[in-house]
Amino acid sequence: MHDGAAIMAACEALAEISADDERLVRCYLTAEHARANALVAQWMQAAGMRTWQDSVGSQWGRYEGRDPDAPALVLGSHLDTVIDAGRFDGMLGVLLGIATVARLHAAGERLNRPIEVVAFGDEEGTRFGTALFGSRAMAGHWDERWWQLADSDGITLEQAFREFGLDPARVHEAARDPATLAGYLEVHIEQGPVLEAERRPLGVVTGIAGARRFDITLQGQAGHAGTTPFELRRDALAGAAEAILAIETLARAAGVVATVGQLETRPGAVNVIPGAVHMSLDIRAEHDEDRDRTLEAIRNTCDSIGETRGLAWQWQETHAAPAVACSEHLTEALAEAIATADEPAIRLPSGAGHDGMAVAGVTGIGMLFVRCRGGVSHHPDESVQVGDVDAALDALSDAVRRLDSTPVPTA
Repeated sequence: MHDGAAIMAACEALAEISADDERLVRCYLTAEHARANALVAQWMQAAGMRTWQDSVGSQWGRYEGRDPDAPALVLGSHLDTVIDAGRFDGMLGVLLGIATVARLHAAGERLNRPIEVVAFGDEEGTRFGTALFGSRAMAGHWDERWWQLADSDGITLEQAFREFGLDPARVHEAARDPATLAGYLEVHIEQGPVLEAERRPLGVVTGIAGARRFDITLQGQAGHAGTTPFELRRDALAGAAEAILAIETLARAAGVVATVGQLETRPGAVNVIPGAVHMSLDIRAEHDEDRDRTLEAIRNTCDSIGETRGLAWQWQETHAAPAVACSEHLTEALAEAIATADEPAIRLPSGAGHDGMAVAGVTGIGMLFVRCRGGVSHHPDESVQVGDVDAALDALSDAVRRLDSTPVPTA
């Protein structure tokens, strides 16, 4: 696996491992997860790595350096998918890590420090609703309350661990000592349209946006659509519509992104004024203070809408993740690897979450984005160009070499 064409073929091979014959579905701690790990382990071994599966089901490979006691540089991403996924989200990053090592192995070359490649088993959170199990465990941030999480079939996380052959009592063995790590590099498809619009194959990530999510209920009063005059209505849907437009306006002005992705009206009859609306809110920004300032403005505006229309808001926060800045020295190594005499590296934030958010709790992180057609991701139409994958492999290989002679910064 030494070039873009071979990496693309390997992505196709992984895409064949699915729980559904008609679409790509590969979830954490399933038979498909085990098969993907086994295939990736074979590729790691062919690239000269020693392999193991850790205590939370992440697949690892290690290519020893000339100094086996030196901190290891970790490359990787994830193997799990959303429902009806594309072929490159996560998988591309794992395979680029393996290919980087394969090039060294084919040349009979050892760098000074070891290189490790990791394939995390749960970045998406598709099965249990909570994401980043593998990378959180690596960072030593396992939450014992997760054991009671259950999937759609009622199988708890603890039960799934045992059925996969893992021992819940040993989960903390996945945690890594920061002193043994020189950093974490992840290559990922952009999942957005910026690189394509700029006609650039690669971009360096400056940071991962912090996200907060809410389940929101707006309570009004149901009534007859024909007999209740406008001035006496407490229409929850009309209030929600006004709020959604205000959310868009406030977020645009602040330079953050906010999305209402779910909306359900009750009782949902054609001739009944909506008495209640259940909606979601996802708000993200590269800097937490910008996100939280905008959220406060959104909530104040919603309260004003509620007072004017006689509606009551209920907010429940379901997810909160702080923004994570990429390590300066890792970012610079990647930027130097992709810059040319005519064009410096393009730098951009990641609005999507990644395993690096959790890994940052134990070591510095750097990320490289690869252009994807139309910015499409989490969809079967997800697509990358083989030439861009070649460029990503060259850049990652170059960055790994640059970092091999660079001391690990101290906190």
